[in-house]
Amino acid sequence: MDGYDGFKRLAGERADGSVRLAFCWVHMRRAFYQFYASTKSPVAAELLAQVASLYEIEAEIRGSPAEHRHAVRDARSRPIVTALHAWLEEQLPRLPGSSDLTKAMRDALRHWPGLVAFLDDGRIEMDTNVVERAIRPVTLNQKNALFAGSDGGARHWAIAMTLIATAKLNGV
Repeated sequence: MDGYDGFKRLAGERADGSVRLAFCWVHMRRAFYQFYASTKSPVAAELLAQVASLYEIEAEIRGSPAEHRHAVRDARSRPIVTALHAWLEEQLPRLPGSSDLTKAMRDALRHWPGLVAFLDDGRIEMDTNVVERAIRPVTLNQKNALFAGSDGGARHWAIAMTLIATAKLNGV
């Protein structure tokens, strides 16, 4: 997930805790990358290197069963993520309060429970890239839904687009 507040409200409405939000590492990484691109900050570079090491592990286990992904993440990714969290906590007080890097660190720490969700469940991806690629045609085509004719027509359009995206993801 990309931090959209609507998701937080939906999850918050579930008093039983049955919904756990998983945040997207690509969205988190983007703020650090943009800061690095404009400043060549060694602090931002360090975070980017650690995230890259997580993605290397993900590349190795992509397509594996969830149980295997969970075991590998627990053994190899969790120590990196734990160290990264401690590093963020250590770096934050050293930075100017108003910098973009400080803001990126605060955002990462605020979303940390969702960022680490992938460590606890092998079915969860580190990022939302697969979903975003799947919904891109729908998003680009969303103006067409304005002409669905009615709420019912829009619902049917949304169902059809969901079926098409699911079929594409499954190679159908």
